[in-house]
Amino acid sequence: MKKSVFKAIFFTSLFLISVASVKAQEKRMLFGKEIGQEYINPDTGKIRCISHQYSEYIAELREQSGFKKETAKLADFQETNEVYVIPVVVHVIHNGQTVGVGKNISDARVLSQIAVLNEDFRKMTGTAGDGSNPLGIDTEIEFCLAQVDPDGNPTNGINRVNLDMVWHFLNVEQTLKPQTQWDPTKYLNIWVCEFGYHSNFNFDLEGVLGYAQFPSNSGLGGLNVNEGLANTDGVIIDWRCFGRWSDAPGTYFNGYSGGRTTTHEVAHALGLRHIWGDNSSCTVNTLDSMQDYCPDTPPHAFPNSTCTATWQTTCTGYTPMPENYMDYGTDSCLNTFTPNQKTRMRTALLNGTRRASLLTSDVCSPPASTDKFGLGMLSLYPNPTNNMVNLVLPDNYELSGNITVYNAIGQIMFSGNVADTNIYSIDVSGYSNGIYLVKVEKENQSRTLRFIKN
Repeated sequence: MKKSVFKAIFFTSLFLISVASVKAQEKRMLFGKEIGQEYINPDTGKIRCISHQYSEYIAELREQSGFKKETAKLADFQETNEVYVIPVVVHVIHNGQTVGVGKNISDARVLSQIAVLNEDFRKMTGTAGDGSNPLGIDTEIEFCLAQVDPDGNPTNGINRVNLDMVWHFLNVEQTLKPQTQWDPTKYLNIWVCEFGYHSNFNFDLEGVLGYAQFPSNSGLGGLNVNEGLANTDGVIIDWRCFGRWSDAPGTYFNGYSGGRTTTHEVAHALGLRHIWGDNSSCTVNTLDSMQDYCPDTPPHAFPNSTCTATWQTTCTGYTPMPENYMDYGTDSCLNTFTPNQKTRMRTALLNGTRRASLLTSDVCSPPASTDKFGLGMLSLYPNPTNNMVNLVLPDNYELSGNITVYNAIGQIMFSGNVADTNIYSIDVSGYSNGIYLVKVEKENQSRTLRFIKN
């Protein structure tokens, strides 16, 4: 009963917050509260993230519906050496443009963003994600575009949806997410749309770059037990800061063309808080309880908006970390996750509602119906590799068909035909470090595998 009451209040209360009659120039309102100036970059005028405000708003609505606010019960940090792989679907929301034009962004732009996520979360050598901060660490979390859709059909993990609306908070939460979402227990949903103006300033997303829903039941300090409904769970990004310009040129917001907005928001979806804890407290203890619950990040009184941390600083006596992905610098600044941040995200993945199930999701493998040639048993080794990569089928199957190697932005690195063998080797010694895809096609069947070149 409480659940249904909460849903009703959640969607009706959105309309009941007082309407701002004039869009005031000197302040910015959202969810009935003024957004602090520290959230607005003074150089770009953009608001990088409203995940904290979104979380507070959900908690307030639950309290209005009679639910007591509960903070997450701390779980034991569980560390393993396993690389966690998260399946992703990217919903590209457009209003009829040709693919690659405007907000109907190209496949290459989506692929470039997945490449950035992997470079950042894996701290890949030779990429912008390989920061010089000595605390920087490989989180051992990777991302793959889904290969099977909710109906069991093959997909490239990009879901293009023609919906002609101006996207503000109300219709994002009530229409966009619920109507287009794929099963959030199997897919990390990322929506890419164009945020815009709403006459009620409380719901206006113009100038916002993105936000995410924190994980529920995460076992992490600083988060609530319930962080929102299943049908709104995911990450949403303005298309003008999604992807990497150097791989997929196009229209981007100035300062946000490196794909780091998505890295920032996905980290929120995995339980990280902003580095300054969304408060000005400089209280520090073993839990870092008034900050981001990661003691190895320096306590900040405010976010940094520049790479040199000159206009806002850390608490007295601490060295700033403007390169941390959870700070507010522009994309060229950000390149560091710390060990505590790694542990926090991996703990959320082991415990969180609709997070733990992502680790057992099989949607990054092709549909079983495409496996009549045994391609589902195709394996690839070594991975990572320095020189050669080998494709192998069991002895009772023959590897044949066309083989194509693509880089992270979809460029063909190699193409050839193979027949009557169960092992095929490809020389990748001349490739740049990064993530590559190997696609094997026979008749109308296909299988795609991923490898890392070190």
